[in-house]
Amino acid sequence: QVQLVESGGGLVQAGGSLRLSCAASGRTFSSYVMGWFRQAPGKEREFVTQIGWSSGSTRYADSVKGRFTISRDNAKNTVHLQMNTLKPEDSAVYYCAASFLKSLQIGVDSWGQGTQVTVSS
Repeated sequence: QVQLVESGGGLVQAGGSLRLSCAASGRTFSSYVMGWFRQAPGKEREFVTQIGWSSGSTRYADSVKGRFTISRDNAKNTVHLQMNTLKPEDSAVYYCAASFLKSLQIGVDSWGQGTQVTVSS
C-alpha cells in the first residue's frame, strides 16, 4: 500500500482558489487510481474526484465539475487538486485516497490524514 500525506488546505473567501497536494510513498504509485474525498461536519464522506493511473481518465462529482481539476505527476508521486470558484459548501476536510487498479468508488486502499478547507462567505 501507499502512504499519503496531504497539504495545501486553509481558509479562503468565496470565489477564491486553493490547491491541495498529496504526496505518496511507494514504488507502484503509477498503478494506483488517486483521488479526493471530503467530509463536512455532520455529513458522510463523499467522493470528489479521481484520476486513473495513466492520467487519461478523470471523474468528478457533479458539485465540483468545471471548478475543480485533478492532476498527477507519476515521476514525483504526487497528485494535485486545483479548486477554483470555491463556495462555502465546499468547506470540509479533504482526504487524499488511493486504490490499486480499481475505481475509488469501488473501494479505497489507503487514506491520507486529511486537510481542512474552509470557505468563508
